Amino acid sequence: MSEQLRVAIIGGGIGGVALARALSRRGIDFHLFEQAPAFGEVGAGVQMTPNAVKVLKALGLTESLDDIGFLPESMRGINWQTGETLFRTPLKDAFPQVYGAEFYHVHRADLHGILCADLPADKITFNARCTGIEEHSDGVLARFADGTEFKADLVVGADGIHSPVRASLWGQDQPRFTGHMCWRALVPVDQHPLPFVGPDAAFWMGPKAHVVTYYVKGGKAVNIVAVTETADWVEESWTEPSSTEELLAAYEGWHEDLVRLFKMTDPSQTFKWGLFDHDPMARWSTDRATLLGDAAHPMLPFLSQGAAMAIEDAYVLAEALTHYQGDSAAALRAYEQERRPRTAEVQLQARERGRSYHLSTPEELRKRDEAFREAQKKDPNAVGIRAEWIYEYDATTCGERFDATATA
Repeated sequence: MSEQLRVAIIGGGIGGVALARALSRRGIDFHLFEQAPAFGEVGAGVQMTPNAVKVLKALGLTESLDDIGFLPESMRGINWQTGETLFRTPLKDAFPQVYGAEFYHVHRADLHGILCADLPADKITFNARCTGIEEHSDGVLARFADGTEFKADLVVGADGIHSPVRASLWGQDQPRFTGHMCWRALVPVDQHPLPFVGPDAAFWMGPKAHVVTYYVKGGKAVNIVAVTETADWVEESWTEPSSTEELLAAYEGWHEDLVRLFKMTDPSQTFKWGLFDHDPMARWSTDRATLLGDAAHPMLPFLSQGAAMAIEDAYVLAEALTHYQGDSAAALRAYEQERRPRTAEVQLQARERGRSYHLSTPEELRKRDEAFREAQKKDPNAVGIRAEWIYEYDATTCGERFDATATA
């Protein structure tokens, strides 16, 4: 099969290069098409939770991940105004034992870099903007804006939230603006840790807003993700310019530690984007084409699982193509059966967290914070954001589930 099957990967983001790496390690022929002139990821942090770390290790990236990552001591929920700790989940010491892998903070560009480091240059085409695909009985034709075409046995759309592959398969998606907007910024630091930024994954929760901060680049920078509710429509783009002043104005009255951190942001490197919600899809695949990552299941960032789900997808798809040798249609059915229910639940749960993080009445806040405290009393390792079921999952054992389904 490895010599016969030819896979075209549309999109060279984290999901696309993770799939390319997974296929390459199995000897499956692929060609990756990326619309940019070179690989490059936005300057933002990403949380690699244990479910994703299990896959990265299976892809041979244990040492590389340790080199680029930061291991936070804990996950802390913090009151926006008083700085009171609402919950504290131990990460660095507990997660390898509890979930079978570590919890890392990484810079997105560093993660992308280790995933694509060993990919053969002749298997990648840049400046290739896909405009759609066309399925035939003997293969799939990918068409590009410059008039070129590429014929493959199988096409995977890893081409993001505005996926042309998805549009070719299932029509245009109509996302809904959630009324949330998000800022991102990266603060380089000479002193680690900063006296007002602990070595944690910090979730500051306030009325109709929350802020997440954590170290990346081995502690050399602090990543900021700040979400607030707004009536104004904001572009669904990671590169919409903002400013330090706009960020500070949105969080006036918040704890002084956050204000100090915000004042350290570079106005030219502070960006904002609107959060748009997408319902889970009823189907991803045909017999010769499928979707991966944000093209299949774009999700709100409130569980920090966008990149993690794409990495899981990549591993499972490569395993399915290996498992169902010579029958790509069966492989795509198995892939979708394994992945779609899980990613749909993550999409819906992330939507719900957008509500619970932003409670605003005193009674709502009292009930939520009391629930945090009770959960910690029952289990010191309880995850305040209720993500245990996400972290427990192990994509690398999907072959066993394929076997179980086949014999059922």
